[in-house]
Amino acid sequence: MAEALPYKRVLVKISGEGLMGPAEYGLHGETVLKLARDVKSVIATGRQICLVVGGGNIFRGVSPAAKGMDRTTADYMGMLATVMNALAVQTALEAQGVPTRVQSAIAMSQVCESYIRRRAMRHMEKGRVVIFAAGTGNPFFTTDTAAALRAVEMNCDALLKATQVHGVYDSDPKKNKGAKRYERLTFDKVIADDLKVMDTAAIALARENKLPIVVFNMHEEDAVARVLEGQGLFTVIGATA
Repeated sequence: MAEALPYKRVLVKISGEGLMGPAEYGLHGETVLKLARDVKSVIATGRQICLVVGGGNIFRGVSPAAKGMDRTTADYMGMLATVMNALAVQTALEAQGVPTRVQSAIAMSQVCESYIRRRAMRHMEKGRVVIFAAGTGNPFFTTDTAAALRAVEMNCDALLKATQVHGVYDSDPKKNKGAKRYERLTFDKVIADDLKVMDTAAIALARENKLPIVVFNMHEEDAVARVLEGQGLFTVIGATA
């Protein structure tokens, strides 16, 4: 039997594209529901979990209109898209009986809480899922960087990066059937080989704070729960390989 990963508190980064499922943009209801069931099963093991969601699935639908727009405005539009996704995931989780709070880095008190670290920590200690929305609240920073930042702030044991493939490969596995999957990698190799796992700022932040990153395929059934039990295919990135 595979050995469970020794993580009691984790942050899961879900891309907006991951919530699209088979659609071209927007939310795919079954994909969001599957994620909610997965998170519920993780909570049932006694672990604490928080999420960061991207906004690409919504922003992709409006991106033609954003062409020619300055980067700052476009980034704020992307942040707003993540809040929409966070509210959708919150609704799905609460339908599964999982108490959930959305905290936004941009204040919008009528729809969710503003990000307050101590309050978020308290929510997690009480067994609630916290979804961090609006990235870092600043333009020019990706939601990957926001995920690394929130994971460090929440004293998480690991950052779980949900992707469309089973970990990190030496080339694109969708284009190259001979692509090799790494089981373990160092932060330095990810940066040196430009492996495109997350942006360099996120990797550097994780390296500096000794935060392991686990890359896995979110489309498997019970993907997060299985990874935490050491099952299935995934890649662990850390200080040593």
